[in-house]
Amino acid sequence: MGWLRRLFGDPLPDDFPGSLEPGENALAAAPVAGGGQVVVTELGLWLPDGRRVGWHLISKATWADGALTVVEAEEFGTAGAAVLLADRPPMRLALPRPGKVPWMVRQRVDSSIRARHRQELSGGGVWFVQRKVPGRDGVLLQARPDPGVDPGVAAAIAREAAERLAPPEG
Repeated sequence: MGWLRRLFGDPLPDDFPGSLEPGENALAAAPVAGGGQVVVTELGLWLPDGRRVGWHLISKATWADGALTVVEAEEFGTAGAAVLLADRPPMRLALPRPGKVPWMVRQRVDSSIRARHRQELSGGGVWFVQRKVPGRDGVLLQARPDPGVDPGVAAAIAREAAERLAPPEG
């Protein structure tokens, strides 16, 4: 099977530990120093541990000095139709042979963003980002408060923003 993928251009590594969804395709892959691979698909970035992070949950991705640094966000609540996020610590993935991976990650993360706005509050601010979620219709409003910002205040603003952005019923 591995020779068929190579023949037809599918970059999915033979030792890939994940399980792609039906219709999900490997678009690029690169080995990670120390073991494993990163794989770019339409739905997200597969990490060496076999876990996929959806493009809508990557807050930031940068390429510098031979390493891809990814900041993954995790959902910690909802506020009406909005989702509240908190950033996890950055993951640094050294890629000795990156190929198209850095470019494709940047392109996929950027193309998931439809609009963004920063609201300054006491103690910091909140990023409000409308994102397209692969495989779903419409856009999702995400609110990512800075550390130290009252999550209740961020949730109240996010709930109001989601109500204003909702299409009219009828």
